[in-house]
Amino acid sequence: MTPDLRTAPEWRSLERHHADIASAHLRDLFAADPGRGERLTAEAAGLYLDYSKNRVTDETIALLAGLAEARRLREQIDAMFRGERVNVSEDRPALHVALRMPADASLVVDGVDVVREVHAVLGRMAVFADDVRAGRWRGNDGAPMRNVVNIGIGGSDLGPVMAYEALRPFSRRDMTFRFVSNVDPADLAEATRDLDPAETLVIVSSKTFTTLETMTNARAARAWIVGALGEEAVGRHFVAVSTNGDEVAQFGIDPANMFGFWDWVGGRYSMDSAIGLSTMLAIGPERFRELLEGFHEMDEHFRAAPFTSNLPVLVGLLAVWYTDFFGAQTYGVMPYAQHLKRFPAYLQQLTMESNGKHVTLLGKEVDYQTGTVVWGEPGTNGQHSFYQLIHQGTRLIPVDLIGFARSAAGAGDHDLLIANMLAQAEALAFGKTAEDLRAEGAPEATIPFRVCEGNRPTNTILLDVLTPRALGALVALYEHSVFTQGAVWGIDSFDQWGVELGKVLAARIVPELSRARGTGASAHDSSTSALIERYRRLRGAGPG
Repeated sequence: MTPDLRTAPEWRSLERHHADIASAHLRDLFAADPGRGERLTAEAAGLYLDYSKNRVTDETIALLAGLAEARRLREQIDAMFRGERVNVSEDRPALHVALRMPADASLVVDGVDVVREVHAVLGRMAVFADDVRAGRWRGNDGAPMRNVVNIGIGGSDLGPVMAYEALRPFSRRDMTFRFVSNVDPADLAEATRDLDPAETLVIVSSKTFTTLETMTNARAARAWIVGALGEEAVGRHFVAVSTNGDEVAQFGIDPANMFGFWDWVGGRYSMDSAIGLSTMLAIGPERFRELLEGFHEMDEHFRAAPFTSNLPVLVGLLAVWYTDFFGAQTYGVMPYAQHLKRFPAYLQQLTMESNGKHVTLLGKEVDYQTGTVVWGEPGTNGQHSFYQLIHQGTRLIPVDLIGFARSAAGAGDHDLLIANMLAQAEALAFGKTAEDLRAEGAPEATIPFRVCEGNRPTNTILLDVLTPRALGALVALYEHSVFTQGAVWGIDSFDQWGVELGKVLAARIVPELSRARGTGASAHDSSTSALIERYRRLRGAGPG
């Protein structure tokens, strides 16, 4: 058993080291070590990571790697890849890495070769996707499916919509893809308002097929299809991604058109499972296989590479460094690629649902910070809004900048985009001093307002072009970075009990919103009870 984190000798060493270098400026670090920009880098799976503009030295990286060793990161990586029950509170494996293992691999868990099961589902998905894309799968009146509406929530939505937006250049442009997750009826209404029901296929993604938000939207979509085409159309216009055959059949979907996955696939890790059916429909089975290959290549790098040259480990340890030693509360991810516009939102769930935990694997309250608030926006949009705070604000906000050497769109001035990314990294690191401004002839009265202190840390991640393979490797980088952080903090990165609490309370409140005012005893606090009454009054649900 590893010692408590803050009493570990490796942690204490980092505390002393932080005290020594906390005030060091990146200007001075680069001046003293001109070669750090080439040395403090790592490369794997088509990704090049420059972490030289972080407030670290070679000693920092060595100490962080030593902490990871002491926290048994290597053993925990091996345990996850073996299919051990690393999701402690739910007593199950976290085997998203099995979703992208090649067909000739084998991983036996509880007597079952999970890789064989994965590829059986992938094979069925490929046949279905080919049929839809070729026009062989037709609706109730014989029309081919030209529209796909994916209904899910959480990982059943964020992953598919992110992947679709990221891989649009590889998608079928003669097909329309929409994604519905919000239980607000406006979401489904806007997604379907210009679609022909006769040409629309609806994917309902819910492991249990009982998720309240997803099934509310699914029933509304069913009513839309049935209203236009009749009850018998459900079987041709709906498919399910689920494991609950009884509920699927009761909904009217043939269980033969149900694509399953497993309880060892967490929602936020599921975009490369059957949850990715909409992705496969958009880009085709062959491109989907390339996506899986990118995931797998980063998986193998994470599993085997030394910590000091391991991309996910480095990114994860740097997050720990800023969260726990510098007190950083947020972490920015800024993709300089319009197709990655939904990537920060995807990472919000991946990171914050995974590591927003207050107890260790042993159920002991932590006495250090875990998790971080992740946010971002594509460059260059963010430069004209919140970058001001990053440059001159009082908060330390580490930032990942993600760029590509070539645009998948193949048009426009791509050099200008990347010049902005590189300029931001340089400006954040080195800033502009009062002396610089005076040398430029700036009016003295304006100098305090124009000084940029610099010393703002960044990672720069550079790839060739945003392909399916590149996207897979990029997502896996962050998946394993999250795992690294959780291993160091000694928390369960795979449960999400906080999400469940709100669902339970919402289910209890729903029937109360339609009761007449003053009927039924309230089991809520005075604020919630008053808000329920105010809502009913505004809705006109009760007298008075």
